[in-house]
Amino acid sequence: MTKADVVAKISEKTGVEKKEAMAIVEAFMNIVKNSMCEGKNVYLRGFGTLFIKKRAKKPGRIISRNTTIIIPAHNIPAFKPAKSFAIKLKKSVPVKED
Repeated sequence: MTKADVVAKISEKTGVEKKEAMAIVEAFMNIVKNSMCEGKNVYLRGFGTLFIKKRAKKPGRIISRNTTIIIPAHNIPAFKPAKSFAIKLKKSVPVKED
């Protein structure tokens, strides 16, 4: 599902014009990004938590040059679904066999 699909669904379900729905979605995404960049987690009850996860420094390799480098510690955004969301997903989406 793309951002355009999300905007279309919001517009359809709420009766808001697509232009306004796009502005709302953009505002939501900017609020989430800015909050996380300030070091704050985002808690959405019934949906999940967007939080900052720290990755420790670790060795890595540049295969083309056959050299080892140290990848510094860094933060990444992560998502943990709410329990009700995870349960609903497990029940409704079948597992694909590889």
